[in-house]
Amino acid sequence: MSDLEPISSTRPRLLVSVRGPDEALTAHRAGADLIDAKDPERGALGALPAETVRGLVARIGGRAVTSAVAGDGTGTEIAAAITTMAATGVDFIKIAVGAADGTALAEAAARAPGRVIGVLFAEDDVTEGSFPARLAAAGFVGAMIDTRGKSGIALPSLMSAPQLAAFVAGCRTHGLMSGLAGSLGLADIPVLASFGPDYLGFRGGLCRDGDRRQALDGARVSRAVEAMRTCPRADAA
Repeated sequence: MSDLEPISSTRPRLLVSVRGPDEALTAHRAGADLIDAKDPERGALGALPAETVRGLVARIGGRAVTSAVAGDGTGTEIAAAITTMAATGVDFIKIAVGAADGTALAEAAARAPGRVIGVLFAEDDVTEGSFPARLAAAGFVGAMIDTRGKSGIALPSLMSAPQLAAFVAGCRTHGLMSGLAGSLGLADIPVLASFGPDYLGFRGGLCRDGDRRQALDGARVSRAVEAMRTCPRADAA
């Protein structure tokens, strides 16, 4: 099984969002599994310049899986952004999917086959069970739930445990990687890990002073890695 395949029924891996090559190296050295390029000053799906992402990919040098946010635009704008990010050499490209129809989703996925991950926001109505099926049918490789607002309200406060578990199960059924993110802290890991997602995503909780706009703290990343490794396996819960 390659690093790019779903890891259902195992412990989740750690996704850490970073804003450049230096933070990417900090995250990698601390044990992060997936290095996610994102501009924390521009919200949940703020894209970094392509040159910054290219430099990040070069700095990591294939030693960890990489992803990059392409933004939250629509139509030709997001299609062009996906193409641009794909050319950086990043492993995965993340985009907001929202209310996009099947045609728009398929067009987006076709810009980087096998590399596009759809992001849904907990503040929206994402409990409708067809999302994983729609994304898989369109050619997406994965799906994540995140929080649009970054005011410190964590994902488990916006969606119930059954809703999150159902989302992860739906992704598994349709062969999608799954991820859960959104103002998470170390205390959220045991419960969220029990649902069996492939990744749990962090930014603010691993930065200095718990502020996503501050620098990434390698010691906090290390603590998150240890917490992920010691949590019970989903198939043992």
